[in-house]
Amino acid sequence: MSKHFKKQKKSWIPFVRSLHWMSSAICLVAVFLFAFTGITLNHADEIKATPIISTTEKTLPENLLKEAEGTDEKTSPLTPKLIQWFEIEAQLDLPEKSAEWHSDEIYLALPKPGGDAWLSINRETGEWVYEETSRGWIAFLNDLHKGRNTSNGWRWFMDFVSVCCLIFCLSGFWLLWRYSANRRATYPLLVVGIIAPWVILILSMH
Repeated sequence: MSKHFKKQKKSWIPFVRSLHWMSSAICLVAVFLFAFTGITLNHADEIKATPIISTTEKTLPENLLKEAEGTDEKTSPLTPKLIQWFEIEAQLDLPEKSAEWHSDEIYLALPKPGGDAWLSINRETGEWVYEETSRGWIAFLNDLHKGRNTSNGWRWFMDFVSVCCLIFCLSGFWLLWRYSANRRATYPLLVVGIIAPWVILILSMH
């Protein structure tokens, strides 16, 4: 092996090491979260939570009844005036998302991680009901794990963490290969890590 090739090979070591520790540092908390919620999701039937439900029932002022009259479409967002009124008077931060406009009711579904919420407005009388359900922080973390009812920002973050994990694994594999000559258990352990999941999967299949 030429000296030039040896120097070139050694020059990759600091770079790959940097990739390895930087990717592990970036995704440390996220991987810890996903590992923890992997356990809670596997034992979801054994972890019981009591949902907390809060309900608010009131009536829109008369000057806003026209805002509830208003559309022939089956799905469309609430009007800006309605959203502003609920934000100021009812302390409800409603998103500008499509609601279901029925002949006598406007229904707005508001799912969220770890719970649920909905708003119903009677189009004739202006009576409205807001109900919010919280299933606890474990359900919240489980939904974050699945990306259920989360924002686009969170889903992009999950993709970013996945890329960091791939870099961490590939750089770790390269370092294993690089130092395998001095560590005899490297390849046996690597083979076990590759084969064990498939063996468990095959044996547990019906």
